[in-house]
This record gives sequence, structure tokens and C-alpha cells, in this order.
Amino acid sequence: MSNTIKIIVMNYIGAGYWKSKKEKLLKKYNNLTDKDLHYNEGNEKEMIETLSKKLGKTKQELLKLIVLL
Repeated sequence: MSNTIKIIVMNYIGAGYWKSKKEKLLKKYNNLTDKDLHYNEGNEKEMIETLSKKLGKTKQELLKLIVLL
């Protein structure tokens, strides 16, 4: 994972912001589930890869989308 992606993950997924981001993603993309968006510390990379595949976006596109929500 690149340093930029690590910083985004730590700031938006690893921090308390994730609950809000998760709710917004669930509303915007009805093909996502709570399980897809479940955050486990240390498994950020796997979650980002799963979401990227389900949404048809690159990791960078997905992370930008998360930041902008």
C-alpha cells in the first residue's frame, strides 16, 4: 500500500470517521453490505480491495470517493 493510501486509510477508515463514511456509502451504493464495510484494524487493505472490486473503481478512485463523502 502506498504512503498516500496508508494516510487516507488511517485518517478516514482507522479513525472515528468511518461510521459516518460507512453510512454514506451504504446509502449511495445499494450493492454494498455491512459486511463489506466492516472495519477490522489491520485488514484495511483487504477491505479497500473488496470495495474497489464491488464498485468497479481503482483503489485511488475509491479512496478519493471516501474522502469526498
